[in-house]
Amino acid sequence: MLLQRDTINPLKGWQVDRASIRTLGHDLQRPECILAEPDGTIWTADARGGVVRLGPDGSQQLVVPPRPAGAAEQSFADRYVQAQGSLPNGLCFTAKGDFIIANWGSDSIETMTRDGQLRTLYTEIDGQPLGKTNFPLRDSKGRIWFTVTTREHPWSDQINSRTTDGYIGVIDEHGIRIAAEGFCGTNEIRFDPREEWLYVVESTAWKISRLCLRPDGSLGDRETYGPERLPGFPDGFAFDTFGNLWITLIFTDQLIALTPDGEVLTLLDDSNPATRQRLTAAYDARAVTPEILAATQGPTAPWLASLTFGGPDLRTVYLGSLRGTTVPFFRSPVAGQPMIHWR
Repeated sequence: MLLQRDTINPLKGWQVDRASIRTLGHDLQRPECILAEPDGTIWTADARGGVVRLGPDGSQQLVVPPRPAGAAEQSFADRYVQAQGSLPNGLCFTAKGDFIIANWGSDSIETMTRDGQLRTLYTEIDGQPLGKTNFPLRDSKGRIWFTVTTREHPWSDQINSRTTDGYIGVIDEHGIRIAAEGFCGTNEIRFDPREEWLYVVESTAWKISRLCLRPDGSLGDRETYGPERLPGFPDGFAFDTFGNLWITLIFTDQLIALTPDGEVLTLLDDSNPATRQRLTAAYDARAVTPEILAATQGPTAPWLASLTFGGPDLRTVYLGSLRGTTVPFFRSPVAGQPMIHWR
């Protein structure tokens, strides 16, 4: 349940205390997406082709599918930079506790058991390749919603072209279909607690959109949620129980919150003013380069990509990143909205 709107927003006047930030794990590769379980277990996507389990006892285990006999070992650069081979990006749990994976490298939707048995669910939709699959999300009816950022080749050109070829797909008892399209850099998606609205990150449009979910499972018209332009590239997001939407801004490595009143609060700022200004100017000129992006990363969670709430009271915030090797975490003054697997 959300708190009453006549109470004081717990994020007003609050920022992350850098001295309180701690980390989990070591030598992780591209821990882009983080999943938390009630028992304290943390899972991260990993560029080696699977996930890493971080146990509450401090243990760490890499879970990857068996490599086919005779298969060549792929370099980290091939997977990470060129997005070739298996590159798990977004994760969610199945009803049985296994993983649904949006695989950015193989442009597919997969399922993987906790012991690494992998099965590809879909690589095509309507007879066409899926494109750059980004993030999956399960709803209370068992449907799997997922995003595709772009079908542009190479995918990185979309940062400047801002082609609106991103879409939201859904997998249900009838198979796979496109539920909504015309998005600019579709990234993470989240439902509100009642599953009345589906919220969507449009990374390269620098904004958040939302669509109403109709009783028949279709999506209504799209509207912007909050400002038409955020102060950077949004990537991941999550609601807290007050109704604040916490948002990571990748590349400039800022954590912001969009209040129910539409105010943007800065909770953590790891950006460098000079490189942030340079990136903003390049974005406006549609002239962003890999060199400009590489120069902007901050120290806490380089290329801050996602967040999730965990801990027994859902007040521990875990941060995912593309260039980090650990999972930073800190305490929040307000609990997060429980995800579907928490119920």
